[in-house]
Parts: sequence; C-alpha cells; structure tokens
Amino acid sequence: MSDELSPLSAEQIDFEKGGGLVPAIVQHGLTGEVLMLGYMNAQALAATQEKGLVTFWSRSKNRLWTKGETSGDVLRLAGLAVDCDRDAILVQALPEGPTCHIGTRSCFGDYPGPALAFLSELSAIVDRRADSSPEESYTARLLAKGINKVAQKVGEEGVETALAGVSEDNSALTGEAADLIFHLIVLLKARGLSLIDVAEELKRRHAKA
Repeated sequence: MSDELSPLSAEQIDFEKGGGLVPAIVQHGLTGEVLMLGYMNAQALAATQEKGLVTFWSRSKNRLWTKGETSGDVLRLAGLAVDCDRDAILVQALPEGPTCHIGTRSCFGDYPGPALAFLSELSAIVDRRADSSPEESYTARLLAKGINKVAQKVGEEGVETALAGVSEDNSALTGEAADLIFHLIVLLKARGLSLIDVAEELKRRHAKA
C-alpha cells in the first residue's frame, strides 16, 4: 500500500453486523465514478492494503478474490474510508482496464459518471496520445514542437475565448473554452503536470480563505 494512504484497521469496521461481511463500494479515484459493489471481510481488507490491489470475499467462490486476478483488469488501491455506521467501506481505486466482466467501464453499464469527470478522462487521453506518433496524433505533433509552441497555442486560445465572451454567442464561447482547456492540459503535460496539480493548488487557496 502507498505511504500516502491512511491504513484502515478491521477494528474500525463493524463486520459482525453483516455476519462477517460489509459492502465495499468502489469509486474511481480520479473521476468519482462508481465502478462496482463487492463485499469484504477482515481478510479481504487486509489483503487489499497489503497488495495495493482491491480484493473482495467472493460469496460464490467462498474465498478471497482479487479483482482482475485472471483478466488482468485490476483495481489499484487509491484510498479507503468507512461510513458513519461503520458497516460499509468506500474504496477509491484506479482501474487498469474495464471494471466489469462484460467489458464495460463500470458494472453499472454506460450510466454516465459526474459531468466534470470527463476532464480527468481527457487528461488520461492526452497522456496516451503524447506517446503516439506525431503523424497520427495532433497532441503528439504539438508536443513535438516544444514547450514554446504549446504555450503560444494556449495564449492564442485564451485570446479567442476572451473575444468570444465579449462578442459571440454561448455556443461559440463554450467551443473556444473547450479548445483552451484542452490546450492547457497539453501544456501541463509538457511540464510534467496535470489538472490534479491545479486542483490541489485551488484547494490550498480555498483552505487559506
């Protein structure tokens, strides 16, 4: 388990209430999307924290079951919390591949996640395309031109967004704002940063307010 994670002990959870098992709700650690529901006992909780991979107690197999142990589509542990009644666990995880065995991102099918969660997905797309061939990807092509060109593009999009805000309709403004945010994500990527770093800075400022 990562040193950044606060450990959750079995003593903090009322396993007896559910006959040794408690529901474990798995949430995407970046987007907030609910991915699946499983069940944990004390052994599954310990295995999850020891391995850093989300592990459940399988009621059908009657044994510990690490998500992705056969498919490779594991859930990497990002955080744990227990609810106010101490009889349910919230698991934050980073999925590697689809969560559901039928191949969908979530076990709840195509139900949309939080609207702003797509920004995290877009950051992940930029990360992937940065490693693509410049001939195949605009993102890779822009990054290959260097930090100055990327920064210049952000400046251009910023000006176009401002102008749209003053003299164009809402559709034009949202379109220009989308271009600005995309290119800002690429600029952050070029500097080894992401929107998460920006969000953390905003949180720090808010805490001081």
